[in-house]
Amino acid sequence: MNDPTNRDLLLRIAEAFERLAPPPPSSGLEEIAEGYLWIAQAKRLKAVHRIARIDLDLLQRVDMQRDALLANTRGFAAGREANNALLWGARGTGKSSLVKSVHAQVNQERKTGAAPVALVEVQREDIGSLPDLLELLEAAEPRRFILFCDDLSFDAGEAAYKSLKAVLDGGIAGRPDNVVFYATSNRRHLLARDMIDNERATAINPGEAIEEKVSLSDRFGLWLGFHAVDQDGYLDMVRGYVAHLGIAIEAADLERQALEWAMQRGSRSGRTAWQFIQSLMAAPVEPRPTASVTRLAGPR
Repeated sequence: MNDPTNRDLLLRIAEAFERLAPPPPSSGLEEIAEGYLWIAQAKRLKAVHRIARIDLDLLQRVDMQRDALLANTRGFAAGREANNALLWGARGTGKSSLVKSVHAQVNQERKTGAAPVALVEVQREDIGSLPDLLELLEAAEPRRFILFCDDLSFDAGEAAYKSLKAVLDGGIAGRPDNVVFYATSNRRHLLARDMIDNERATAINPGEAIEEKVSLSDRFGLWLGFHAVDQDGYLDMVRGYVAHLGIAIEAADLERQALEWAMQRGSRSGRTAWQFIQSLMAAPVEPRPTASVTRLAGPR
């Protein structure tokens, strides 16, 4: 065994095996980007170099929500403690747009050369894989990451909400210091009403069953509610987009068309306003004589 020839032979064999061995799997974080998509099946991140978002100043009627989320995100980017945030409320009211716009604003304010705070999108069906993702992100310190799950909710029979509770605040490992979790949902407590009612009906102690269900949303330290806008709010959004984009159209004609668009869809929201603006940009309509328009009733 001490023969130099044997030692050299063994060394060459070991080196050959090393060359044949596959390289370690890539986490995806080697590619520096402002955004990533979590690919749960492959346990890796896919870089996103152009995040779809709008200017923060264009978001109307969400001043309180904007200021609260902006302050929380600025603190997180600076290395201070920050809350997980739940943005809940009516559909199309700008919840996910606010998350992406605030993320962009905070990165614009960072010093030149500083690594950007990354926005990592996680699909609802991949919530169960969060421990694997957190392990990757914790190893990437001091980089900071906002995990973002859009339209998060759970239906009857789903148990992933229990693992999410542990990830947010209840596990022994805790959430890594360089990670914060932002979610949007149409449901205040993230769970379907019949799911909560069923627990109440079958539990020995109905009150304890309800506490178990709503404790998931309690893991979010920052709750931001979004509500349907009235007609004036909707028109303010439309006018803001038109002014920002420099669309040439008469004010009266703009209001008439915007209200007709909202009537056709049965909805007044930021999403409806933006879809109307896209229709104007795609196929500009020749102004017509102003006609009387039945104004939409306010929310009841």
